[in-house]
Amino acid sequence: MKKNTPTEPPEVNFSEEGLVRHLHLGSIWIQGSMRVDAPTVLVHEYVQRMMAWLLLVDPATAPMRRALQLGLGAGSLSKFCALEVGMRTTAIELNPQVLHACRGWFALPSNHPRLHVVLADAAQEICQPQWQGSVDALQVDLYDQDAAAPVLDSPDFYAHCRNTLTADGCMTVNLFGRSSSFARSVNSIAQAFGRDAIWAFKATREGNTVVLAQRTATRPESEVLKKRALYIQEQWGLPAPKWVRAMQPV
Repeated sequence: MKKNTPTEPPEVNFSEEGLVRHLHLGSIWIQGSMRVDAPTVLVHEYVQRMMAWLLLVDPATAPMRRALQLGLGAGSLSKFCALEVGMRTTAIELNPQVLHACRGWFALPSNHPRLHVVLADAAQEICQPQWQGSVDALQVDLYDQDAAAPVLDSPDFYAHCRNTLTADGCMTVNLFGRSSSFARSVNSIAQAFGRDAIWAFKATREGNTVVLAQRTATRPESEVLKKRALYIQEQWGLPAPKWVRAMQPV
């Protein structure tokens, strides 16, 4: 196989497993998935957990909020936030081939007022003035074709992420990869957000660990979380009651 040069984006392709279609970036690693018969359903457990920020706000306000994804993947979170929850949603993606694949193979609609994709480097784009203090749900899932560790994982990067958030906004991050270090990543996030603002799940069977970081640290009571979880489950079919048991302050 031809090796990608630093300026050449990886080959984008897909595979199918029954009714589930997977996105790949020139390797065996799955970068995102879609049920062909239900394109807006969140297939993977860790992707569902990327919506756990809903527990930390009044979930009934979600349609009035704004979501930003760093890394489009197969477009799962972008479609869910925009089309199921009804949020104003923007995804930032570096590779134009990924966007083309999402629109051709993964049922991602063309840009419209509630869903927009920006082709840009996420590290540079989130520093732009229009994002500062404007994002309620920032979902970070940035991996290259090797999926060895997050592409952006420094205290400076997470400080820029924090700056995008509204007062009660929350960042969710997927930590995964053979070179990934949970402790190192959490320490980087803590330098930007403060350790009391961080929540985390245990790793899924596939090895994905989802971490949440709030702009303003809160510790909702258990009964509040349970009530919100039932609303989330009834409204959007997400397994939020399980999140209440699995998500813990760091």
